[in-house]
Amino acid sequence: MTGSLFKGNFWSLDILSTIGYDTIIQHLNNGRKNCKEFEDFLKERASIEEKYGKDLLSLSRKKPCGQSEINTLKRALDIFKQQVDNVAQCHIQLAHTLREEARKMEEFREKQKLQRKKTELVMDAVHKRKSLQFKKTMEAKKNYEQKCRDKDDAEQAVHRSANLVNPKQQEKLFVKLATCKTAAEDSDKAYVLNVNALDKVREEWQSEHIKACEVFEAQEYERINFFRNALWLHVNQLSKQCVTSDDMYEEVRKTLEMCSIEKDIEYFVNQQKTGRSPPAPIMYENFYCPQKNATLPGKTTGPNLQRRGPLPVPKSLPDDPDYSLVDNYSLIYQ
Repeated sequence: MTGSLFKGNFWSLDILSTIGYDTIIQHLNNGRKNCKEFEDFLKERASIEEKYGKDLLSLSRKKPCGQSEINTLKRALDIFKQQVDNVAQCHIQLAHTLREEARKMEEFREKQKLQRKKTELVMDAVHKRKSLQFKKTMEAKKNYEQKCRDKDDAEQAVHRSANLVNPKQQEKLFVKLATCKTAAEDSDKAYVLNVNALDKVREEWQSEHIKACEVFEAQEYERINFFRNALWLHVNQLSKQCVTSDDMYEEVRKTLEMCSIEKDIEYFVNQQKTGRSPPAPIMYENFYCPQKNATLPGKTTGPNLQRRGPLPVPKSLPDDPDYSLVDNYSLIYQ
């Protein structure tokens, strides 16, 4: 049951000991430190998410990615870059959300700190009163014991002086005994008063200790519950980010499923085609004897054409069209 564990398990037989209280306080301090560490973790994770989102956003908007693609694949790439942009924005938004969760954790820590401070001040005060009253009680006890020993010594001195004939000495011993008895009685009363006062302080301390244990246990219950829920929310946010990203990437996959290789190739052909006929063969043209139907050496222009015959034997005929003479000088070696 909440509030029943701390107050029943953190005591000590030594009235001056605060080990139970100190143990609880140390545990609460560790819990507060753990909350601070998680808060710092959220802030650091937020910085990472923000940097990643901004870097991803810059990559999506500035880095070319298949910008010369056409038709269906181009549409898929456009959707891809748009969804990458959306994913980047989600990471930046997640960073803002994580910072908000860190702020809530900080507010929770500070709230518990203020609540604890009130109880701690009360406990510090009652610890001081208990310690001070215990010291005064021990001093009263010491004084009481000393006065009792003085009275006993005085009584023994009276008994030893019973056979003395000097009445003045006996009178002094009786006066001293009376004085010691009075001092012993006064010290006894003072000792009793201090013991009673110490008992009241002890009861007050026990009452405040129980109250503090209940407050601290309630705080620890609240802290663990808050920390647990904060961690649960954090992983849910990360899961949601993954699901959101996957939904965005699913849009890319759907577009890719509609991508048609044949259509893209056909689109390219229709948009960029340059002609249906290849170039004609380059014909061989004899420098000395241009022919309209000249062909490349060794090739025919059709199945009915015969191969060109051997070169004619050179003749010194000035009117022969197959040869040329310049000033009776033949270009063909005879």
